[in-house]
Amino acid sequence: MTSYEALTRAQESLSAARKTWAIVSASISGADHDYTSGSTRRALALLAIPMVLEMGMESVFMLVDIFFVSRLGADAVTTVGLTEAVLTLLYAVAIGLEMGAIAYIARRVGERNIEGARIAAVQVIWIGLVLAAVIGVVGAIYAADLLRLMGGNDAVVAQGRSYTQIMLGGSVTILLIFLLNAIFRGAGNAVIAMRALWIANGVNIVLDPCLIFGLGPFPELGVTGAAVATNIGRSVGIGYQLYCLSSNKTVISISLRDFRLRMPVMLRLLRVSIPGVIQFSIAMSSYIFLMRIVS
Repeated sequence: MTSYEALTRAQESLSAARKTWAIVSASISGADHDYTSGSTRRALALLAIPMVLEMGMESVFMLVDIFFVSRLGADAVTTVGLTEAVLTLLYAVAIGLEMGAIAYIARRVGERNIEGARIAAVQVIWIGLVLAAVIGVVGAIYAADLLRLMGGNDAVVAQGRSYTQIMLGGSVTILLIFLLNAIFRGAGNAVIAMRALWIANGVNIVLDPCLIFGLGPFPELGVTGAAVATNIGRSVGIGYQLYCLSSNKTVISISLRDFRLRMPVMLRLLRVSIPGVIQFSIAMSSYIFLMRIVS
């Protein structure tokens, strides 16, 4: 290879690196993009990069909880692991509904039917609230039974019952953070969805040690503190999502007067979502059985 060829290749590599960095920077900048025109490859990258970063942050909640809770002993870690195993079914429902919501809203936005997208977004929130109410009540009442069913011994149940009650009782935070992010993704605002998870995890990382070990003015709650911190973190993320939805800074903007039940739209959303819910529920069930065997 001549020096000229080597220089040419180096320049090409540098140019490719600059183009890649430009796309990454644009994808996380939060600027509005028209995904229906221009390069399909670029549009896919602009949407995919913040979505990958967002979904990676969802698993950080459990990792942070286990990291701090491990200082409390094996029973505390077991509580977090078994509860997360149960929550995988809730994640399956949330992801299935999220897929249906993204498809429905994206189609309306692509049609330039912003009113239809706004109506669908409100119905998505209603679905999340209704499901969360049912799951939250059942989970809070039967938390101890679920831990025993998953193989938890008396010590695990005694120490972790309140953790499981709070995590399942606060299922509204899980469902809403998924479904509200579905609205943003469907509208092409994947960066807002990413930021919501960053904010939620940031709050959780700060509050976890404070509430678990009683640092400073915070009460020492033990393993229960991890559940409280996680729910507060997700709630702050939801607050950011709702602020963005109501601030006229996104393609879809909603207000309180939009919160009317539209059963035909809700049923169409459920029909689109149910296959995804079933698919992910079957996939997640294997993890639950694995955790039961391990426990």
